[in-house]
Amino acid sequence: MPEIELRNIRKTFGRIIAIDRVDLLVKDGEYLAVIGPSGCGKSTLLKIISGIIEPDEGDVLVDGESVLGKPPEERNMGFIFQDLALFPHMNGFENAGYGLKVRELDDREISQRILDLSREFGFDMEFHKKPDEMSSGEQQQVALLRAIAFGARILLLDEPLSAIDRKVSEEVREKLRRIVKAKNLTAIHVTHNQEEAMAVADRIAVMRKGRFIQVGTPEELYYQPNTPFVMAFVGDASFLVGRTTNGKVVIRGGYEIGSSTLPEGELVVIGVRPENVLIGTGIPGTIRLKSYLGALVRYEIELENGDIVVAVTEEEIGDKEVRVWFSDYKLFRFPEEGLTEALSPG
Repeated sequence: MPEIELRNIRKTFGRIIAIDRVDLLVKDGEYLAVIGPSGCGKSTLLKIISGIIEPDEGDVLVDGESVLGKPPEERNMGFIFQDLALFPHMNGFENAGYGLKVRELDDREISQRILDLSREFGFDMEFHKKPDEMSSGEQQQVALLRAIAFGARILLLDEPLSAIDRKVSEEVREKLRRIVKAKNLTAIHVTHNQEEAMAVADRIAVMRKGRFIQVGTPEELYYQPNTPFVMAFVGDASFLVGRTTNGKVVIRGGYEIGSSTLPEGELVVIGVRPENVLIGTGIPGTIRLKSYLGALVRYEIELENGDIVVAVTEEEIGDKEVRVWFSDYKLFRFPEEGLTEALSPG
């Protein structure tokens, strides 16, 4: 099980800084997800690790040895591209076994290996089909088989589920994680979808403007975000601006939210998860929007002071006029660049 280390990686394209001095350690057998908005550098980072492009500065190490200068085919890494890159003139067997064919294995051995892997992980498909005859889920399975069939110990996935519907995506991501763990692979999975990342990853790295903002377990990022951006990107959140007064956090309208040890008069941001917005007593508000999330109902509520908060409940609320309070929240110092800029994708 290989360990991957990035040291001070920097990559520019003209005047655009795609990767801005990134350090990262991916442990043996770890499934790491890299998430962030479009254009933040996620895919560029994968291409640097795989050898498709070289960094301007820094180093990529596998098990302590630099792989810079090695072409992709010598790095023993399986890569699943966003568009899957299946050959349209080849059937499922030929696509899945392409890497083995290049290594000059005979057709019988290739077919047996692909069948064994397919059975091992419960893939149900007809390998005689060509890509345009396959469902999106079957195409994903062929791409995954191709990536692991030749014995790669590292799996790199660039938005592998972005082109398939939600139901199929949920099925494929379960298989992905099961395969990574069963085969003791080290995986790096790039996605803009935080729900997908939370479902598959041991740890998640949140990227913005070419840098890692926070790296941690899904639980750490959800419950202990280090910036408003991370809190907004990993899950749903509402933000209110307040100020510390007499050891309390006070928002617009003079409502005291809780205590604070920050200096007197400090401008702060209060981040609240929907499940921590309680409806019953507290600040008056009006329900402006209601939507259904399966067994839950999501409400956007405009408070009396003009702030907007999001709440989720199991039961539908009949009244439009409500009162809300917060069972828990995350307190941040007000960002120097302003809250709007701090929450923007780039």
